[in-house]
Amino acid sequence: MPSITTRPCPTEVCAALEQAGLAPAWARLYAARGVSHPDQIAHRLPQLLPPTAMLNSDRAARLLADAIEAHKKLLIVGDYDADGATACALGVRGLRMLGARVDYLVPNRLEHGYGLTPDIVRIAAARQPDLLITVDNGIAAVEGVAAANALGIPVLVTDHHLPGDALPDAACIVNPNQPHCAFPSKNLAGVGVMFYVLLALRAELRRRGAYEQVAEPDLRVLLDLVALGTVADVVRLDANNRTLVAQGLARMRAGLACPGIAALFQAAGREPARATVFDLGFMLGPRLNAAGRIDDMALGIECLLADSPSAAQQLAQRLDALNRARRDVEADMLDEALAILARFSPSDSYSLTAYQPDWHIGVIGILASRLKDKFHRPTVVLAASESGELKGSGRSIPGLHLRDALDLVDKRHPGLILKFGGHAMAAGLSIAAGRQEEFAHAFEAVVRGLIDPADLEGVIETDGELELAEHRYELALELEHAVWGQGFPAPLFTGVFDVAAQRVVGDKHLKLTLARDGNAFEAMRFFQSDPLPERIHAVYALMPNEFNGRRTLQLKLQHWEPAAP
Repeated sequence: MPSITTRPCPTEVCAALEQAGLAPAWARLYAARGVSHPDQIAHRLPQLLPPTAMLNSDRAARLLADAIEAHKKLLIVGDYDADGATACALGVRGLRMLGARVDYLVPNRLEHGYGLTPDIVRIAAARQPDLLITVDNGIAAVEGVAAANALGIPVLVTDHHLPGDALPDAACIVNPNQPHCAFPSKNLAGVGVMFYVLLALRAELRRRGAYEQVAEPDLRVLLDLVALGTVADVVRLDANNRTLVAQGLARMRAGLACPGIAALFQAAGREPARATVFDLGFMLGPRLNAAGRIDDMALGIECLLADSPSAAQQLAQRLDALNRARRDVEADMLDEALAILARFSPSDSYSLTAYQPDWHIGVIGILASRLKDKFHRPTVVLAASESGELKGSGRSIPGLHLRDALDLVDKRHPGLILKFGGHAMAAGLSIAAGRQEEFAHAFEAVVRGLIDPADLEGVIETDGELELAEHRYELALELEHAVWGQGFPAPLFTGVFDVAAQRVVGDKHLKLTLARDGNAFEAMRFFQSDPLPERIHAVYALMPNEFNGRRTLQLKLQHWEPAAP
């Protein structure tokens, strides 16, 4: 059972934030998340880190400005997840705003695999581009860039993934995680990197006098795409990323989202005027990702590029249908995986590797995430691909850097992993057919050497007890509209409650009345219908509830343990 802990809150910092004007609850929450000054949560655009701080942004700007002046053909090579799709749409929209002739090409996950491969270069070359631009990929495309160079096509790499031992021989690389880049935020998503390249390009065109006679393009119109891709890619929300997300959400709430994003809200049954980080991560992001997982991400990119609301709505409805199909495939795969793992004992293992040859490659990442959440073990899920190789997707737990773990497997067992890449919490890999058991043993050995048994127990970090007077609908609404995410978690509170009433609703949810010190609170335990004991130690979030025009506070019960009478 996971342990419940309280997030440390520096008393002096909390007091300083209160003196600066923050309400006590907000001062506690922000101080516990490393905020020491109100400017860090102001989320104003002038606070964004300048593009000049990013290595090669000036060179990329000159390369693109020269191409625009020479009327050259630019071709963006995207990726098939939500970050890649938003980065691609942002690149196309932004470059066209700045005067470029640009189109895009996105690999199909099932046919082509990931990134700028030699095969994708050959497909791209048929369009006769003068410059290839990668978004959300390319830092590991040593062979792909070499193939492009052999055809006389220069490549501008824009990426955020961690580099391997060798960098591609590209005309220019913009990546905050490449060696010698001093950009203070290493957490930009691929869409964020491309946004910075556009900022640098506009500055270069300004220096060249491009806007002496015409108005400068307003790149703020692209921030809705930046926000969606940043949240959907689950990158760490440092102060810079929080500003990008907050500004994008503000545009959505003001009715200024592009038609594609507005249509995705409609397909998800959500209101852009009340857009939240939850909407981007759990409602829009999955619908966009569904295209790349089980069909073709070009559908998602076309939705984001649509200028007509009616065209965007038609595309969004197709994405919604794909997402429903994806959920069905995922549910079947999860049932199969749990059946395979029925004899799995977490106490016997530090990691989990699951394999089924006919699992859908586009959904193995989600399955890895579900199994990781259930067993709290670093998890890799493998399936057979058309090429004969096994494709894998992995998810990790706090305490284990997954890409570094795979790197260690590769060093200890040369040739076992054909290729790999990713981040601390998520990674992809390929291995030869028939070697899944060998990989599972190698991965288990590496994980055992990198983490302690305590890391496998799981910890629920909370913000402690909330004063009864702070249990307000207004605070719940403010919390819902704030920017939370990876590295800046949404608040959870803890307390002991009597269970005054409980009943199952919708066949799978538990509706509760919780009592504490003479106060009663409505509460919901979603997707769990087992009855609770009379008294519980609860972990919960505040949730604003509106029904038939009535606004009330609900507690969203996340975890509970029996409490002494």
